[in-house]
Amino acid sequence: MLAPMSPTHPAQAINDDIEKARPALLALLSDLGREAVYPPDIPFQAAQARGKRYNATIGQITDGHGRILAPPALARQIESLAGDRNAALLYSAVEGREPLRRRWRERHRPPGTTAPSSLPLVVAGLTHGLSLVADLFCDRGRAVVIPAPFWGNYRQIFTLRRGGRVVPAEVYRGGRFDPGAIRAALDALPAGEPALVLLNLPANPVGYSPTAPESDAVVEALTAAASRRPLMVVCDDAYAGLVYEDGVPRESLFWRLAGAAESLIPVKIDGCTKELVFFGGRVAFLTFPFEPEAAVTRALESKTKCVLRATIGSPAALTQEVALSALATDGVEDEIEEVRSILGRRYRALRRALDAASPDLMRPLPFNSGCFALIELPEGVDAEALRQRLLAEFDTGVVSSPPRYVRIAYCSVAEEAIPELVTRIEAGVAAEVSSLRAW
Repeated sequence: MLAPMSPTHPAQAINDDIEKARPALLALLSDLGREAVYPPDIPFQAAQARGKRYNATIGQITDGHGRILAPPALARQIESLAGDRNAALLYSAVEGREPLRRRWRERHRPPGTTAPSSLPLVVAGLTHGLSLVADLFCDRGRAVVIPAPFWGNYRQIFTLRRGGRVVPAEVYRGGRFDPGAIRAALDALPAGEPALVLLNLPANPVGYSPTAPESDAVVEALTAAASRRPLMVVCDDAYAGLVYEDGVPRESLFWRLAGAAESLIPVKIDGCTKELVFFGGRVAFLTFPFEPEAAVTRALESKTKCVLRATIGSPAALTQEVALSALATDGVEDEIEEVRSILGRRYRALRRALDAASPDLMRPLPFNSGCFALIELPEGVDAEALRQRLLAEFDTGVVSSPPRYVRIAYCSVAEEAIPELVTRIEAGVAAEVSSLRAW
């Protein structure tokens, strides 16, 4: 039971807004999340003074008329990347550049959807978005259900930083994806206890997205669980749209979960990292399942901006402006689709090569999307030992996921090189098996 907050606490009013809109959302807030409220300090006051004839609020070096006073050597470099020198070199708003936020919302909302969604907040990469969600909604001991195997950094974000309790859901069984494992992991938690579920689809490291029937089963499992507890579903959509098989939905489950049940609160984290192949830009977005002007949205934005300002201050303006310029370019969606097509050809090349490999040496978990395939190794073969052997003897690098998996990132391997890559990994596994038998 959360301790009552003083009626005079600055966050009390927005907590009241949250409780009126969704009591389950208030129950999901961490202690930090309950306390957070965007303070009326410099950025707040500077925003109120924007457009005034004399504006002596924010500490930006300008010409006195609102234009950046940057050295010409820097300004010329910026203008080659983004036409608006001021937008690129002055501070971004804490919540991000509004034109980019609006463009991203328009781009992602499926045609005809009635699902509520906020104006996305700009964050400094998807990991930062996940970290903000963890700060606001994960306290020590809170269950975080994650389909396994999963990206190792989730433990740093939710367990190391916030003390959350990771509950793996073993969804890959018998060569297929089992949505029932998510339901079982949630059913095993104490009744009524608030919980988080983290969905990374397409997945890292497995490279899998549920089929349409499997997606239906996931949604059913989550809505059923939300009838028994406040439930937040974090949709980590880092690899959104990178799907290569028919019958596999490309849209995020966020759009089906938003508004699906009173106690079910999805949040969506996505970004330019993979969707625009802008890895160094660190431009990502955090979307809540409420309309932009709703009081609950303003409350959540206040809390998020508070924590964002307390960590990075504001997201980088230059890379936001570059992303916005790219998204406004004619034909950019066709160019993005061409990248997906290249990855699709690499995916099919990898599948053919793995089909030709010995199933006794290399058994891939189901994969159909994203950037990766995860290979299960024979009993007794240590993933890290194999990785070291591949480096030393086969001039080949993969990622080990102990004890018995290695990850192939085919997104960074040329299509024509993939058969040889698989041949070398298979030879390395065979050498490891031979070493075991020699013992």
